[in-house]
Amino acid sequence: MRIHIVARKIKMTKPIKDFIETKFTKLHEYLENIVWAQAIVSVEKKIHSAEVVVHAGHQTMKASAETDEMYSAIDKAMDKMEAQIKKYKERFTDHHATETVDLGEFTTLMGPEIRFSVVKDVPLKPMNKEEAVIEMEKIGYNFWMFQDRGSKQLQVVFKRLDSTYGLLQPVKK
Repeated sequence: MRIHIVARKIKMTKPIKDFIETKFTKLHEYLENIVWAQAIVSVEKKIHSAEVVVHAGHQTMKASAETDEMYSAIDKAMDKMEAQIKKYKERFTDHHATETVDLGEFTTLMGPEIRFSVVKDVPLKPMNKEEAVIEMEKIGYNFWMFQDRGSKQLQVVFKRLDSTYGLLQPVKK
């Protein structure tokens, strides 16, 4: 997770920065696929405000708060963000699953159902594998298809579970 902290009309001190980073690590415990997070803190006529933006997967969430003290403003904004993240995570958990059925015997009879929820047109531009990894990380995907600049072949880079990267190259057999 990349963290970006911006201070407007206030000097960014180490305790404020540490406080914000600690709050972001707490958010990361709730949701592990956070790509980047941003906090904007500012002061305007004795009103301290904090704005928090978190990008997780394909969802960008935003929360803000204003109080007369900086730490409480950050705290309120992070509490709002925590509620949004819990609500976001709640959408992906199934609460109606009461019993489990082994479908192993049914899939052999009927075959697996294959459904596509998204079909996306991707502009194909020549790049090397390092540029493809940068592009993949920038938009928060786990894989990226690209045309190799040298060989003109289609290739796929992907992020592995151990935070290394893999490369799929086509070969003829």
